[in-house]
Amino acid sequence: MIERLNGRAGFNPQAFFNSHRVAKRITSFEKAETVYSQGERYSTVLYINSGRVKLSTIDEDGKEGVIAILADGDLLGEACLGESFSEHAAQATAMEPTTVFGIQKAEMSRVLREEPDFRNYFISYLLRRNARIEADLVDQLSNSTEKRLARLLLLLARPGSGSAEIKAPILAQETLADMIGTTRSRVNVFMNKFRRLGFIDYGRGGLRVHNSIVEGVLHPQKV
Repeated sequence: MIERLNGRAGFNPQAFFNSHRVAKRITSFEKAETVYSQGERYSTVLYINSGRVKLSTIDEDGKEGVIAILADGDLLGEACLGESFSEHAAQATAMEPTTVFGIQKAEMSRVLREEPDFRNYFISYLLRRNARIEADLVDQLSNSTEKRLARLLLLLARPGSGSAEIKAPILAQETLADMIGTTRSRVNVFMNKFRRLGFIDYGRGGLRVHNSIVEGVLHPQKV
């Protein structure tokens, strides 16, 4: 699940969190540094001001399963606002230098009560996140490995700017495989195929995903 959820028109969540209207603690993390651990007790909502964070779970054998890649503008730990949750269900790790704003549960509750524009944004964010989770589940159950990988690359690249190509983060093929439920070797086969067909290219400048992958893989035209 890769999320990029913007606020409603006219409301800028980044400007809001950067203002004095909400009390927060600013924390910076280096690449590969743990933001919080699985099973750790929490009472803080985190807003990613800059950077990228990987959410993953670790099973009893120590195997990691990647749940989501979140970036600036996304929230973490909002489940602490509910009465039934007291521990992080996943581990959060910085994938690059990252800065987060920590808002204590009581302060977040106050802001939700007193700031209607933020409250509307927050509800919209949660609804969009839920819709994304459902879409990911459908994707896992109904789409081929090739289509799941193509969709993941597009979500990582955050399409929608109108550009014919978008830069995406470079992730290990093992990570991509974990996120779509397949093996590294299968990911390698399809990545090579996508590059050969001109849907992606990568090198020193990073990974670039071309919008042609939509019609080429996700919605191919029937002849």
